[in-house]
Amino acid sequence: MSILAWTWIIVGISFALYIGIAIWARAKSTGEFYVAAKQVHPIANGMATGADWMSAASFISMAGLISFLGRDGAMYLMGWTGGYVLLAMLLAPYLRKYGKYTVPMFVGERYYSQSARVVAVICAIFVSFTYVAGQMRGVGVVFSRFLEVDINTGVLIGMAIVFFYAVLGGMKGITYTQVAQYCVLIFAYLIPAIFISIMLTNNPIPQLGYGSSLSEAGAKLLNTDAGYLLDKLNGIQKDLGFPEYTGRGSKSMIDVFMITFALMVGTAGLPHIIIRFFTTPTIKGARASAGWALLFIAILYTTAPAVASFARINMIQTINEKTYTEAPSWFKNWEKTGLAAWKDKNGDGKIQYAPGNAFAGKIAFEKDSLGAMKTGQHGEKVVSTKQTPIEKSKNEIYIDNDIIVLANPEIAKLPAWVVALVAAGGLAAALSTAAGLLLVISSSISHDLIKNVISKNISEKKELMWARIAAGFAVVVAGYFGIHPPGFVAQVVAFAFGLAASSFFPIIIMGIFWKKTTKEGAITGMLTGMGFTTAYIIYFKFMHPELNIDKNWLWGISPEGIGTIGMLINFAVTYVVSKMTKEPPAEVQEMVESLRYPKSV
Repeated sequence: MSILAWTWIIVGISFALYIGIAIWARAKSTGEFYVAAKQVHPIANGMATGADWMSAASFISMAGLISFLGRDGAMYLMGWTGGYVLLAMLLAPYLRKYGKYTVPMFVGERYYSQSARVVAVICAIFVSFTYVAGQMRGVGVVFSRFLEVDINTGVLIGMAIVFFYAVLGGMKGITYTQVAQYCVLIFAYLIPAIFISIMLTNNPIPQLGYGSSLSEAGAKLLNTDAGYLLDKLNGIQKDLGFPEYTGRGSKSMIDVFMITFALMVGTAGLPHIIIRFFTTPTIKGARASAGWALLFIAILYTTAPAVASFARINMIQTINEKTYTEAPSWFKNWEKTGLAAWKDKNGDGKIQYAPGNAFAGKIAFEKDSLGAMKTGQHGEKVVSTKQTPIEKSKNEIYIDNDIIVLANPEIAKLPAWVVALVAAGGLAAALSTAAGLLLVISSSISHDLIKNVISKNISEKKELMWARIAAGFAVVVAGYFGIHPPGFVAQVVAFAFGLAASSFFPIIIMGIFWKKTTKEGAITGMLTGMGFTTAYIIYFKFMHPELNIDKNWLWGISPEGIGTIGMLINFAVTYVVSKMTKEPPAEVQEMVESLRYPKSV
């Protein structure tokens, strides 16, 4: 059967499973809608947290970044992994002991202020919308290739699916759906990696395979001689003018550090992950689920570098110096989606892959009067004349960062069912995280804003109704950002982490560990940290993208890493203002003290 047929079968079965679980576990009360009535087993919660955590950025984009950036790309791997450990050890147990539904609830009560709650609601919604834009973009990328529809159509399909089980099931439905999604995504990630590791090195463990020697069959497949896979990849990179794959890349050390740190502390401030620890029956269960989640997450994260290196060496060897007629089918298939392109700059009829961008800006193709893509003299899709090639760059091809994992099985010529399984895994990763984020937006509006600020006497039934309306509205807005994304998946998600780092992390940490943090300090800290980070990202990414290069950045720090500076500003402002204002009431200080000790103490 064809890839398209297998995709319809596997994706159709997985979607039917998700919808069936949502119907079976639909929420009937606000407790079930917000925190699954606090009855989720730690192992199930660990799997659900893993699925919630491993978004489209982890599944689709992270290995692509490592593949293109080499060692520098590991900053995403280190930042997200280290961040989860920080969250599990420093924050989750204390917030679970606090025992409320949402982060804005903690902020509102810890800082004894409705104004602080409202600011936290705004921050939560802002961070979540930024994050969910990356997920919807990931859904569109998957659908555009494997169901052969337009990216925008793919986003609309994803919106419909998420709307159904997020609005109907709430946290209860989402939790058990995410357990199923974790199983789908982890099998989808591991199976191609295992196959390719065996093909290239005869080692069935990808984590060991990419550090092994090429087998005789593997060397033949890559048209090279025997030797360590990474040594061969380093040599190929140097021959093409790239830095060594395992060596230091083009990013400055300070920017790598700042991005890694922003991702790490941003993790600890992400409301859709924090809320997962409120779904277990006990505090002990919250700790256990954190440990299980770390195990489930590690399976994928330790495999990502192997996937990246396999895809990189396969991609280069199958396409560089080939004529368009000799080009592999994977390139031509992705070319139809607008996520890959070639322009013969030197007129030799061969595809040249080299450092630098082949084109300036977003790729667009010329179309005829019937809407079909025009083809050039070699059969390639014609890039629009509005899309200016960068002539000084010898690079002739454009390959979107987000397609590497999805294209990896096709590049390695694996069976069609494996390719379709990867599509189902990418969708599971994107949709699981999107659902968790939409629930945060929903609960922030219905519970923190309407129930606790606007209409305190609202009935549970009406609150549940508003929660579903808010979730529906959030789906529509998320879809818009998926159709008009501000960057590729991992980049958009990095912005969300920076915003979370600069807004939530300092006030949660200080709220737990410094009892004299005041409401005035928390409010001004959130506003200044978030305001600075947002302004910096908007300035370089939207207002003046032509200036978005390292020589123009503050201390050489990119928009993806500026959240670290925003976090430091938040800490400093919160501390100074807290010192200048009246101490919190005695009962608030006692509550903070009790958070850090068992009840018996």
